[in-house]
Amino acid sequence: MEAIRQLIKYGIVGISNTIVTATVIWMMMKLFDCQAVLSNITGYIAGLLNSFILNKQWTFKSSDSWTGSAIRFGTVFGICYLLQLGLLLYLDKYLSTDPYCNQLIAMVFYTVINFLMNKFYTFKEQKR
Repeated sequence: MEAIRQLIKYGIVGISNTIVTATVIWMMMKLFDCQAVLSNITGYIAGLLNSFILNKQWTFKSSDSWTGSAIRFGTVFGICYLLQLGLLLYLDKYLSTDPYCNQLIAMVFYTVINFLMNKFYTFKEQKR
């Protein structure tokens, strides 16, 4: 039952992250006329901060140190971010779809991989 609650909470946090990330990316591209990669990086940093705080304190209620959690979270983020950025660059180069659509596809890809890695690595219950 706890795993189901975590999954639901993770989904809620994920929705908030998606909104934060997509809003920042859109603002960077539309309002500030920034390139896709800079917009993507900025959006993901905003989502990263939101995600770490909410998942540590609310979703997984991790009692691990902020430092330990942050290091694992940062590692997972880096791996997932690079994978989604690679997908984004691939989509932009080889598909003639709208660049915003490619951003959304890459975000969904990131979310799935990130959930799995955070559930089973970053915030897994530590054996005492």
